[in-house]
Amino acid sequence: QVQLDESGGGLVQPGGSLSLSCTASGTMFTINAMGWYRQAPGMERELVARIVTYGSTEYADSVKGRFIISKDSGLKTVYLQMNSLKPEDTAVYYCNVVGYNTNFRAFDAWGQGTQVTVVS
Repeated sequence: QVQLDESGGGLVQPGGSLSLSCTASGTMFTINAMGWYRQAPGMERELVARIVTYGSTEYADSVKGRFIISKDSGLKTVYLQMNSLKPEDTAVYYCNVVGYNTNFRAFDAWGQGTQVTVVS
């Protein structure tokens, strides 16, 4: 079992910044990718940013240049620094970690979600 512990999020004005963090724990052999998704009311869950084992990153076009994803492999933690926030960034943000556990079975773990609200 892999558990994800998310923190961060909250309420911020447009143009402000917030940071999210997510720490994975449990029986993991390897982590292949860590990322953040978000889901706004009435919308489908979408990829925000993802970072893979060797550090390459992928961002949604809507957040490029404003959000930065990073990780600490030793701490099994992924971070999302969100700058220049816009009202359209308002959503529940979910951490996602994929990899293999110690039985060499693939896992795809999700966090409980954390609310980010951008409002004047």
